[in-house]
Amino acid sequence: MLNNGVAPNQIQNINFEDVDNAALLDYTVLHNTIKTRLVPDKMNYVFLDEIQNVPDFQKAANSLFIKKNVDLYLTGSNSRVLSGEWATMLSGRYVTIQMLPLSFKEYVSAFPDKSNVPELYRSYIENSSFPYTLALQNNKDQINDYLRGLYSTVLLKDVIENKKNVDVMQLENVIKFMFNNIGNEVSVNKIKNTLATDGRKITPQTIEHYLDALTDSFILYKAGRYDVKGKQYLKTLEKYYLVDIGLRSFLLGSTNTDAGHILENVIYLELIRRGYTVYIGKVGAAEVDFVAAKNDRCEYYQAALTVLDPATLKRELAPLDAIADHNPKYLITADYFPVSSYNGIQHVNAFDWLLS
Repeated sequence: MLNNGVAPNQIQNINFEDVDNAALLDYTVLHNTIKTRLVPDKMNYVFLDEIQNVPDFQKAANSLFIKKNVDLYLTGSNSRVLSGEWATMLSGRYVTIQMLPLSFKEYVSAFPDKSNVPELYRSYIENSSFPYTLALQNNKDQINDYLRGLYSTVLLKDVIENKKNVDVMQLENVIKFMFNNIGNEVSVNKIKNTLATDGRKITPQTIEHYLDALTDSFILYKAGRYDVKGKQYLKTLEKYYLVDIGLRSFLLGSTNTDAGHILENVIYLELIRRGYTVYIGKVGAAEVDFVAAKNDRCEYYQAALTVLDPATLKRELAPLDAIADHNPKYLITADYFPVSSYNGIQHVNAFDWLLS
């Protein structure tokens, strides 16, 4: 903004985790302080960080919003805020920008040497896509300490704050199950029966309670199912994807790997970043990994680690080939060889696609 001609006195930036701003935690004091600093007859840009720390902040925000020379930005990382309570607090007068950790392209841009893309991808999924981990210089112990802090203070604390009557041990059991089953069809009964087999009893209602909390907090993303031929949304056998694979490695250990589903998870998040609404596609008895919709566009994606084996290639192409419409179809794999096309299905390298 400064580089584009906005004067410093037109920008107000207040972080409510800074004790120096404690006096502004009263919403009336906050409002009056901002108001006295506004530059008349010019647009003023006001950034209020961790705004949920200000009781009744919406009263100050709504008043500032109606001023024609104020462009107001509110940020918050508390799950009560993320789960939609701002919709009622701010009377619908806002646009939400949901943030994700770094894309693979953004992650790679931080490294001077970009020649070994597969190695950078390994670092991306093992060390985490959260930006601060780049400052830890591949120090695994420090990265794990940082991820432990995220897990304890953001995930568990926010989920517990947002959902009452939480049994922490039960919640952690559900979290570990979900982290271990990214990209798999999941039902409440499947979770219940698996945990019961391990001697950990839990009710279906409690599981639903925890899954709602984890998706409200953007730790998990739920992909519903869509019948491509019937053109209708289905209500069963959703799949869940995780916001960061490094968090999974921290919690389950690096030996607990599933490279195919990890790649699928990375592709799902990238489609979300690119503005698509993403579903799991049902094509008769077959399944296509992703139906990606944006505006009037629809694209189909199948993700696999490798299709060098002819039988695997045939199996992965079959669901895409069964789709009768002429929307774009992509098979994304980690295989390195020239891009090919099979009956209109584009076979592309995953790293090239992620970096494009």
